Amino acid sequence: MLPDSTTQAAQPQGIDLRQWSGSRLSLDYTYRHEPLARFYAGDPADPEAWRVAIARAQAHPRERDRMVAVLERQLEQRRAPDQARAAARKLADPRAVAIVTGQQAGLFGGPLYTLMKGLTAARLAADIEATYGVPCVTVFWNHAEDHDWEEVASAWVLDAELQVHKLTVGGIEGDGHVPVGQVHLTEDITRVLDELETLLPRTEFTDETIAQLRQCYQPGTGMADAFGHLLDLLLGPLGVIVFDGSDPAAKPLASAIFQRVLAHPGHTRQLATDAGQALIAAGYHAQVLAQPDGTALFSMADGRIPIKYRDGQFFVGDTAVDADALRQDAAAHPERFSPNVLLRAVVQDTLLPTIAYVAGPSELAYLGQLKDVYAFHETPMPLIVPRATGTVLDSAAQRFLARTSLELKSLQAQDEHVLNQWLEAQLPPSLEQALQDLARAIDERIAVLAAEVPALDPTLEGAVKSSQGRLSHEVRALHTKVITAAKRRHDTLRRQFAHAQHLAFPGGHPQERVVCLAWFMNRFGPALVPRLYECLPTEGGKHWLLQL
Repeated sequence: MLPDSTTQAAQPQGIDLRQWSGSRLSLDYTYRHEPLARFYAGDPADPEAWRVAIARAQAHPRERDRMVAVLERQLEQRRAPDQARAAARKLADPRAVAIVTGQQAGLFGGPLYTLMKGLTAARLAADIEATYGVPCVTVFWNHAEDHDWEEVASAWVLDAELQVHKLTVGGIEGDGHVPVGQVHLTEDITRVLDELETLLPRTEFTDETIAQLRQCYQPGTGMADAFGHLLDLLLGPLGVIVFDGSDPAAKPLASAIFQRVLAHPGHTRQLATDAGQALIAAGYHAQVLAQPDGTALFSMADGRIPIKYRDGQFFVGDTAVDADALRQDAAAHPERFSPNVLLRAVVQDTLLPTIAYVAGPSELAYLGQLKDVYAFHETPMPLIVPRATGTVLDSAAQRFLARTSLELKSLQAQDEHVLNQWLEAQLPPSLEQALQDLARAIDERIAVLAAEVPALDPTLEGAVKSSQGRLSHEVRALHTKVITAAKRRHDTLRRQFAHAQHLAFPGGHPQERVVCLAWFMNRFGPALVPRLYECLPTEGGKHWLLQL
């Protein structure tokens, strides 16, 4: 059950993604799926594809009870909400299926799109359960085994003037060399939280937001644990199960996959490479270009080091290892292994009865390289559903867009040329005509003079052209001064433009890819998730303007 929200969210407005952004692959996936059908398990717009996906997931053998035990233990350790724990128990039902999504463990929850993924998955799970009559849960896979620290160590927030600021936590031992799940926060997180508290605009929710973040992000806490705890607070009441993918207790359930990779070294990588080349041949792009000696596995014995295979020899990093010993280790100690991007989805959907994965644009692209990888590892490939995409605007920004009829995308450039064009269009026709007549008259009279002067003195031709340039420049400068005067008369409008621009495109980038969850928590408080869940459509093909 959702927490109460005192104010209803406004009806969202949709922008066709073809007028917003997206690669050819992501747009074709939504609008003309047939050219991409051979790369995916089915079209999520087709109801029959869902029936097939549900039947595949239910029929595939998996150790549900062991997986449920892993999930329950994690949720108990993090003291997750009861709704999430109940959802985990539901997975023991052999009829139960899952909608899965996931993300790296970003500082303070990462950008808004992290929450968008979780809410898209939760809405979809509710729809599937109601439409097809099957128990359906939502699982958020915390990518705690990733080791790219730079991607998760920073968060961006807006201050009271909507200027964007970057916060970065440092002083972390092992960052960039070991999985994020093994990285623990130091005292530096206290400094970052203090800085965050200073930057956030003061609202009635500031104290509660900072207290929640301090509860999650404490010195000595694992970075992935902090991220999982925050998602529990936000998404747990919706019944979303947050799963730490680095948990050693879950690795035995993927042991057969690790052993198969080592028994057929390079085959997983080759299947994905072949699919990538087929995508390119079809006019798309390959998201993942695998190393020629890659195996799709990492060793976790000392950090997270890629396992390679070349010339009939396995290497962990640059160190040669015995093939038999490595394979025996995968069977006896699967916790010492980790899948790479080409294998992680297969592991995920071996552990869980996944019928759909809610993906961002990059994930959608690389998952298109994995259909044969799924088949090789005897795991049903789920449907891929693009996550909802949106921009949260306040009433002032919404009113500005409505008044000017400007497209949201036009605000992305970090200057005022769009506003200038709009203001120019608002000038009295007589004034604009007078300026145009002046420029035309100067050109005409100079042309007459340029035709007569050479007969008198050819050396004056250059002076005539120079004078024409100066006069044209003066007319343009006069035009600019007129626009400036119009802007002064519309100073409120100019402030509204800057407000909408900074809110929608901080630093020139789409809001959902920049501003972290902490800022939205501070702005909307406990109503953030229920309002967003209520108003966020699951309909694909649109970027949504949301007013909470």
